[in-house]
Amino acid sequence: MKLPPLLVYSVLRLLAFLVPLGILWFFFPIFREFWWLAALFAALIGISISLLFLRNPLSDASRVIYAKRSEKPRSAPSDEDIEDAEDDGTGSRNAA
Repeated sequence: MKLPPLLVYSVLRLLAFLVPLGILWFFFPIFREFWWLAALFAALIGISISLLFLRNPLSDASRVIYAKRSEKPRSAPSDEDIEDAEDDGTGSRNAA
């Protein structure tokens, strides 16, 4: 069973934050007192890990999101379409 790429990327991002946070809390007693500093360092480490190692899961997730958004039919006409239709209608009335 193949997991959705967005789920895989989200879980990997969470792990990239939670694992450093757990390591900081358990192995460095000072971070138990300053929990906000541990969370800050874990976020920075998680961002770094994500940028370095999670490019392929991010590309897969982005590709799936783009495919789903491009498949949706446009239900309502855009503002440009409405304005073009009005311009075509008023132009023919004024000319006559």
